[in-house]
Amino acid sequence: MTKIWGKRVFSSSLLDSRFLFLAATVVGVLLTLSIFAFMVMLGLPLFSVHSLTLLLTQAWAPDQGLYGVFPFICGTCAIVSLSLLIAFPLSLGNAILIHLLAPRRLARFLHQVVKMMTGVPTVIYGFVGIFFLVPLVREWFSRGSGMCILSAALLLALLISPTMILVFLESFSAIPATHLRALEALGGTRRQKLLHVILPGARTGIITGLLLALGRALGDTMIALMVAGNATAQPESLLDSVRTLTAHIALVMAADFDSIEFKTIFACGIILYLWTAVLTLSLRCLHFNYAKSSHDQSL
Repeated sequence: MTKIWGKRVFSSSLLDSRFLFLAATVVGVLLTLSIFAFMVMLGLPLFSVHSLTLLLTQAWAPDQGLYGVFPFICGTCAIVSLSLLIAFPLSLGNAILIHLLAPRRLARFLHQVVKMMTGVPTVIYGFVGIFFLVPLVREWFSRGSGMCILSAALLLALLISPTMILVFLESFSAIPATHLRALEALGGTRRQKLLHVILPGARTGIITGLLLALGRALGDTMIALMVAGNATAQPESLLDSVRTLTAHIALVMAADFDSIEFKTIFACGIILYLWTAVLTLSLRCLHFNYAKSSHDQSL
């Protein structure tokens, strides 16, 4: 009798837990869709005046009736792409150093430093950029104000590197120790261990870290706002000042409230929302495919 009662209580609690998890999932999905619908509804006055194609391809010149966000898309892509090109090899090299090459004490110290860097506020990076990096770039190239794509990309690379390093280290640690010991038993060197075991086995984790860093770079506001220069013209070189989508949202919200210019922030929000959604779905598909391949290999 006690066993039957215990089974009933267990099954009842299990059903309650499933219901709670399902309810939380539904609420999360509805909130996400509501945010998207909210941005679309508030952006309707702009979409009724200008088509989405014009918004995505025109320049920004409100005095001429042009409200295109194409220069901001170009600025965002330029800064994010350059920051990833800088941060990815540095992050991968640091992760390899901490996991494989450095002595244990030094590796622990570097690991703690990287963890600490993830908690540094973005505005601190912005201050360092304004008072140190911007004058350095201006004097080195003797052109422009120093507030440009290059300065913002260098700071953004510093911001996203700790995220990538930590994800890379987690993926390296997930490599089965039996594989590493088997290679050592065969007389494999550290180089062979890295190239033939660690990097191929951590491929999914490396891609995950890259996508997470890309998402953080796309969503950053302070560095672009403080260091990129906020010029509305389309950039032609790495030393040109630009305005990103996030910086445009912050600047317009601070100066306007009810105009066509103000409605453009919802177009920028929709673009960022869709980019983030694509990144999230890519991560989900990546993890699903990895889990499926691991299950097939175990069989």
